[in-house]
Amino acid sequence: MLSNNMITKLNEQIGVEFESSNLYLQMSAWCAFKGFEGAAKFLSTHAEEERMHMTKLFTYLGETGAMAVIPALSKPQQEYDSLAAMFEQILKHERFVTAKINDLVALSYEEKDYSTLNFLQWYVGEQHEEESLFSSLVDKINLIGHDGRGLYLIDRELGKQAAMSAGAQN
Repeated sequence: MLSNNMITKLNEQIGVEFESSNLYLQMSAWCAFKGFEGAAKFLSTHAEEERMHMTKLFTYLGETGAMAVIPALSKPQQEYDSLAAMFEQILKHERFVTAKINDLVALSYEEKDYSTLNFLQWYVGEQHEEESLFSSLVDKINLIGHDGRGLYLIDRELGKQAAMSAGAQN
Protein backbone atom coordinates (compact mmCIF):
# COMPACT_ATOMS: atom_id res chain seq x y z
CA MET A 1 0.00 0.00 0.00
CA LEU A 2 1.35 3.38 -0.99
CA SER A 3 1.55 6.27 1.44
CA ASN A 4 -0.56 9.33 0.70
CA ASN A 5 2.66 11.27 0.11
CA MET A 6 3.86 8.71 -2.44
CA ILE A 7 0.49 8.74 -4.22
CA THR A 8 0.64 12.54 -4.43
CA LYS A 9 4.21 12.50 -5.78
CA LEU A 10 3.51 9.75 -8.34
CA ASN A 11 0.46 11.70 -9.54
CA GLU A 12 2.64 14.79 -9.86
CA GLN A 13 5.03 12.73 -11.99
CA ILE A 14 2.11 11.74 -14.21
CA GLY A 15 1.72 15.47 -14.88
CA VAL A 16 5.45 15.89 -15.57
CA GLU A 17 5.42 13.05 -18.10
CA PHE A 18 2.20 14.25 -19.73
CA GLU A 19 3.56 17.78 -20.03
CA SER A 20 6.75 16.36 -21.54
CA SER A 21 4.65 14.59 -24.16
CA ASN A 22 2.74 17.77 -24.97
CA LEU A 23 5.94 19.81 -25.08
CA TYR A 24 7.57 17.45 -27.58
CA LEU A 25 4.42 17.26 -29.66
CA GLN A 26 4.28 21.07 -29.87
CA MET A 27 7.99 21.16 -30.72
CA SER A 28 7.26 18.64 -33.46
CA ALA A 29 4.66 21.01 -34.89
CA TRP A 30 7.18 23.89 -34.83
CA CYS A 31 9.77 21.73 -36.59
CA ALA A 32 7.29 20.68 -39.29
CA PHE A 33 6.27 24.32 -39.78
CA LYS A 34 9.93 25.33 -40.17
CA GLY A 35 10.68 22.52 -42.64
CA PHE A 36 12.60 20.26 -40.25
CA GLU A 37 10.70 17.12 -41.21
CA GLY A 38 13.18 14.69 -39.64
CA ALA A 39 13.15 16.57 -36.34
CA ALA A 40 9.34 16.73 -36.47
CA LYS A 41 9.10 12.94 -36.84
CA PHE A 42 11.74 12.40 -34.15
CA LEU A 43 9.92 14.64 -31.66
CA SER A 44 6.52 13.17 -32.50
CA THR A 45 7.92 9.72 -31.75
CA HIS A 46 9.44 11.07 -28.57
CA ALA A 47 6.10 12.59 -27.55
CA GLU A 48 4.53 9.13 -27.81
CA GLU A 49 7.33 7.69 -25.70
CA GLU A 50 6.71 10.29 -23.00
CA ARG A 51 3.00 9.46 -23.06
CA MET A 52 3.94 5.82 -22.51
CA HIS A 53 6.01 6.91 -19.48
CA MET A 54 2.90 8.63 -18.14
CA THR A 55 0.76 5.54 -18.82
CA LYS A 56 3.18 3.30 -16.89
CA LEU A 57 2.79 5.53 -13.83
CA PHE A 58 -0.98 5.65 -14.31
CA THR A 59 -1.14 1.84 -14.45
CA TYR A 60 1.19 1.39 -11.48
CA LEU A 61 -0.98 3.58 -9.28
CA GLY A 62 -4.06 1.58 -10.24
CA GLU A 63 -2.29 -1.72 -9.59
CA THR A 64 -1.42 -0.57 -6.08
CA GLY A 65 -5.01 0.34 -5.27
CA ALA A 66 -4.43 4.08 -5.55
CA MET A 67 -6.24 6.44 -7.88
CA ALA A 68 -4.30 8.02 -10.70
CA VAL A 69 -5.20 11.66 -11.29
CA ILE A 70 -4.57 13.53 -14.53
CA PRO A 71 -3.66 17.12 -13.61
CA ALA A 72 -4.38 20.28 -15.53
CA LEU A 73 -1.64 20.85 -18.06
CA SER A 74 0.06 24.08 -19.01
CA LYS A 75 0.25 25.23 -22.61
CA PRO A 76 3.69 24.46 -24.07
CA GLN A 77 5.87 27.09 -25.71
CA GLN A 78 5.11 27.43 -29.42
CA GLU A 79 8.01 29.42 -30.85
CA TYR A 80 11.77 28.83 -30.73
CA ASP A 81 14.70 30.95 -31.84
CA SER A 82 16.41 28.02 -33.54
CA LEU A 83 16.61 24.26 -33.71
CA ALA A 84 19.71 24.42 -31.51
CA ALA A 85 17.92 26.50 -28.87
CA MET A 86 15.01 24.09 -28.90
CA PHE A 87 17.25 21.06 -28.31
CA GLU A 88 19.10 22.91 -25.54
CA GLN A 89 15.71 23.50 -23.92
CA ILE A 90 14.88 19.78 -24.27
CA LEU A 91 18.16 18.85 -22.54
CA LYS A 92 17.36 21.25 -19.71
CA HIS A 93 13.85 19.78 -19.46
CA GLU A 94 15.17 16.21 -19.35
CA ARG A 95 17.52 17.18 -16.52
CA PHE A 96 14.49 18.56 -14.66
CA VAL A 97 12.63 15.25 -15.22
CA THR A 98 15.67 13.33 -13.95
CA ALA A 99 15.67 15.41 -10.76
CA LYS A 100 11.96 14.64 -10.26
CA ILE A 101 12.58 10.90 -10.73
CA ASN A 102 15.51 11.05 -8.32
CA ASP A 103 13.24 12.72 -5.75
CA LEU A 104 10.74 9.87 -6.15
CA VAL A 105 13.49 7.28 -5.73
CA ALA A 106 14.71 9.03 -2.58
CA LEU A 107 11.17 9.13 -1.18
CA SER A 108 10.57 5.46 -1.91
CA TYR A 109 13.86 4.59 -0.19
CA GLU A 110 13.04 6.83 2.77
CA GLU A 111 9.60 5.23 3.15
CA LYS A 112 11.01 1.72 2.65
CA ASP A 113 8.60 1.33 -0.26
CA TYR A 114 10.70 -1.23 -2.09
CA SER A 115 8.03 -2.09 -4.64
CA THR A 116 7.93 1.51 -5.84
CA LEU A 117 11.71 1.71 -5.61
CA ASN A 118 11.94 -1.30 -7.91
CA PHE A 119 9.32 0.17 -10.28
CA LEU A 120 11.21 3.46 -10.49
CA GLN A 121 14.49 1.84 -11.50
CA TRP A 122 13.21 1.65 -15.07
CA TYR A 123 12.73 5.43 -15.04
CA VAL A 124 16.24 5.96 -13.65
CA GLY A 125 17.71 4.04 -16.59
CA GLU A 126 15.38 5.75 -19.05
CA GLN A 127 16.39 9.21 -17.84
CA HIS A 128 20.06 8.32 -18.20
CA GLU A 129 19.35 7.41 -21.85
CA GLU A 130 17.31 10.59 -22.40
CA GLU A 131 19.98 12.90 -21.04
CA SER A 132 22.69 11.12 -22.99
CA LEU A 133 20.65 11.30 -26.21
CA PHE A 134 19.82 14.98 -25.97
CA SER A 135 23.28 15.97 -24.74
CA SER A 136 24.71 14.19 -27.78
CA LEU A 137 22.27 15.96 -30.11
CA VAL A 138 23.15 19.37 -28.68
CA ASP A 139 26.85 18.56 -29.08
CA LYS A 140 26.32 17.43 -32.69
CA ILE A 141 24.38 20.57 -33.59
CA ASN A 142 27.14 22.71 -32.10
CA LEU A 143 29.82 20.65 -33.87
CA ILE A 144 28.19 20.56 -37.30
CA GLY A 145 27.03 24.14 -37.13
CA HIS A 146 23.92 26.22 -37.29
CA ASP A 147 24.03 26.98 -41.00
CA GLY A 148 21.82 25.44 -43.67
CA ARG A 149 24.01 22.42 -44.47
CA GLY A 150 24.62 21.56 -40.83
CA LEU A 151 20.94 21.81 -40.00
CA TYR A 152 20.08 19.71 -43.03
CA LEU A 153 22.44 16.95 -41.83
CA ILE A 154 21.05 17.05 -38.29
CA ASP A 155 17.46 16.97 -39.58
CA ARG A 156 18.25 14.00 -41.80
CA GLU A 157 19.89 12.16 -38.90
CA LEU A 158 16.87 12.82 -36.67
CA GLY A 159 14.59 11.44 -39.36
CA LYS A 160 16.67 8.25 -39.47
CA GLN A 161 16.50 7.93 -35.68
CA ALA A 162 12.72 8.38 -35.78
CA ALA A 163 12.41 5.67 -38.43
CA MET A 164 14.58 3.30 -36.37
CA SER A 165 12.50 4.01 -33.24
CA ALA A 166 9.26 3.40 -35.15
CA GLY A 167 10.65 0.12 -36.51
CA ALA A 168 11.73 -1.00 -33.04
CA GLN A 169 8.24 -0.34 -31.64
CA ASN A 170 6.48 -2.39 -34.33
